[in-house]
Amino acid sequence: MTDHGPQPVERRLPTEEARDLLALVRELVRREIAPHAAEEEEAGRFPRELFRLLSSSGLLGLPYAGEFGGGDQPYEVYLQILEELAAARLTVGLGVSVHSLACHALAGYGTKEQRAEHLPAMLGGGLLGAYCLSEPQSGSDAASLRTRAVRDGGDWVLDGTKAWITHGGIADFYTVLARTGGEGARGITAFLVPGDAPGLSAAPPERKMGMKGSPTAQVHLDGVRVPDARRVGDEGQGFSIALSALDSGRLGIAACAVGLAQAALDEALAFVSQRRQFGRPLTDFQGLRFMLADMATQIEAGRSLCLAAARLRDEGLPFARQAAMAKLFATDAAMRVTTDAVQLMGGYGYTADFPAERYMREAKMLQIVEGTNQIQRMVIARHLAGPEGH
Repeated sequence: MTDHGPQPVERRLPTEEARDLLALVRELVRREIAPHAAEEEEAGRFPRELFRLLSSSGLLGLPYAGEFGGGDQPYEVYLQILEELAAARLTVGLGVSVHSLACHALAGYGTKEQRAEHLPAMLGGGLLGAYCLSEPQSGSDAASLRTRAVRDGGDWVLDGTKAWITHGGIADFYTVLARTGGEGARGITAFLVPGDAPGLSAAPPERKMGMKGSPTAQVHLDGVRVPDARRVGDEGQGFSIALSALDSGRLGIAACAVGLAQAALDEALAFVSQRRQFGRPLTDFQGLRFMLADMATQIEAGRSLCLAAARLRDEGLPFARQAAMAKLFATDAAMRVTTDAVQLMGGYGYTADFPAERYMREAKMLQIVEGTNQIQRMVIARHLAGPEGH
């Protein structure tokens, strides 16, 4: 063990363009994100101007086609950039992941005309997106959602309430899943709803134990009218679109978890490298060295799972099982690593003067969003059981 503190994570980036992106992100982190993260999280401030900067810098559309304003980057690169952002401030990393999730339906299932009309502004025009699947009575059981869309001439009229919506109330557009047919998964359709649509409103943000800078709110749709041209995919295709989006979104959450855990390890390592007890540096004590080794191993394992799943996605191969594994492992690891970081720092780790306690509170959320880790285990088990288990 040395006393030099944490070193930058080595990145496996395939092109010079990707390496330039990493340099850009690290400069943004150093200049715009890290210096303000603790203060803004404590105050519950969402960095809206920063997201406009990320958009103009091409960082909100990295995994999407350049034809429509995206960055044409493989998911393997996108996730490593996301990890860097989440390590600096989870509100930013998670926000980029949620925005990417909100763009997924249109990018993957929209017509060429829809994509040409909307995607450039969504990917690089300063807009911020939100994804509306969960409802007050249908979280893990998303197929039982009750928000309804009824056709009225050339329009659809949407009524219902969505819950736990990241960027709820501040988003410029919402990807909304609503029921257009009978009960169950096959009666659901996806819509692209403008954030300023008449009849769309948001409740006050939820009061959370962490992620105070990232607004999470219920979104109410009261007679919201959207033209059929904003229906994404076929009628009744919405649930399969939603599941496809979540497969990719789970990799985003896994990358955020790896970034958060890395930040916690770096903080703990810097602390113990400088502190002495019983006349010796803390890093001389084998018990603490073993804790640090276990933390680093869990982070590296989560990163490897995440990037292995991303490579499958980039090659056009099935990756849903691996995405669930990555989300499950990386977020559980983040909870363990952040808890251990607080323990290693003792009383200092428990105070708000150091970021370790914030990392610990934020890690809990990652085990819940985009499918709880119990749901991830169900997804993995169904894949292991074969087609009959789906």
